[in-house]
Amino acid sequence: MKDNYSLNKSDNQLDPVYLETMAFIKNLTKFGINLGLHRIRSLLQRLGNPHQRLRIIHIGGTNGKGSTTAILQSVLQQAGYRVGMFISPHLHDYRERIRINDELISRADIVRGISTMRPVLEEMVADGMEHPTEFEVSTALALYYFAEKRPDFVLLEVGLGGEIDSTNVVTPVISVLTSISMDHMDYLGETLEEITRVKAGIIKEGVPVITSVDKPESLQIIKQFSTRKRSRLLQVGRDVRWEKVEGQILAFHYLGLKHHYLGLELSLYGEHQFINASVALAVCEMLEELFHIDIDENAVRKGLETVRWPGRLEMISQNPKILLDGAHNTDGMKTLVKALRDYEGGPFQRNKLLLCIGILQDKEVEKIVNLIAPLANEIIVTKPDSPRAGDWKAVGRLAEKYLDPGKIHVVEDPVLAVEEGIRRMETDDMLCVTGSLYMISAVRKYLLQYFGSL
Repeated sequence: MKDNYSLNKSDNQLDPVYLETMAFIKNLTKFGINLGLHRIRSLLQRLGNPHQRLRIIHIGGTNGKGSTTAILQSVLQQAGYRVGMFISPHLHDYRERIRINDELISRADIVRGISTMRPVLEEMVADGMEHPTEFEVSTALALYYFAEKRPDFVLLEVGLGGEIDSTNVVTPVISVLTSISMDHMDYLGETLEEITRVKAGIIKEGVPVITSVDKPESLQIIKQFSTRKRSRLLQVGRDVRWEKVEGQILAFHYLGLKHHYLGLELSLYGEHQFINASVALAVCEMLEELFHIDIDENAVRKGLETVRWPGRLEMISQNPKILLDGAHNTDGMKTLVKALRDYEGGPFQRNKLLLCIGILQDKEVEKIVNLIAPLANEIIVTKPDSPRAGDWKAVGRLAEKYLDPGKIHVVEDPVLAVEEGIRRMETDDMLCVTGSLYMISAVRKYLLQYFGSL
């Protein structure tokens, strides 16, 4: 599979019309996060309601929705289907957000789509509406593009929350809720129950729901929503199950509605990925039932073996051993810590663990530090490239409970922080770079160049 997460042409090689278009999209961030559906509904209506011509699988949750989307896309593609995919954020190139199978949206299609939309946006403002946000315009661009290209299925990842996220204008064929945990509390609520209600807002009347949520308080709310909407609910752990294959790190059995697949091999690290893969396979079984199609076992196996999801438990270098993981919230960090312990005698074997970490200040910073710091021998604290970085140095102060201050280093620039980590590595050590995806993006770009992967 092509590495669609590698670097692209330098800016001075790009068409100036494309550069101006991307500057226009980036400038839309000035409208911030402005939740609600009235702007996106109006925009799509003025574009001819492209979303109404698509078969959409709507994928929400806190952690795992991106991995689940990637796994599902890989399996469906191997089964011979053209699969549209809308995700956020991107790692290196905005075009990663919108693709069909392995092909990113072309620069020409972005220019054409935005050129179509710009007079519509001006018309909306002239009519007295607020200007749509960057994410709303991106969502509309994706749906407009997919309606033109007509893929067999579209995997639409929720941006923030669910109920009033701009993707929630669609009526999907299947709704998916991966794990739900505390995140974006300033927008979604202060309790798990409040957050779950927002995320469960993607459940639609009569549309089947597949979930891997296992926390009782969240599951109860999802069941209530499903009952109220008369939506069939499938639970991973109840209706479909998975089991580890003893003695094999990346293998599991899937025990589904009608398919039992033994000894499936998954290319993604982490036991949590068996859960995400089970969600994806449950979606495949539901698609078979809804559309009377057949997704054969060979497609399932090859899809799982070849899926890639960069920046999430990604071993980007073996010598020196460098692991990247965008564990940007508490549950994500729990997953990373479990993997570091589970694979300590295998792929993550190391002498010392050096940690390079940058966390946004709207996260549960102290809880995150308490989880990961005890595993580290040295820590390099850095600043994510985001206005939400806040008091990013607090990570270092909190880590002093676990390490001597001389083992904690503060380097503001993420690339320089990683260089510092590499300099401090000795034979058989491992450097783990984790935290905000904004930081992972910058570091991955540098490391791909550093190790000559491009």
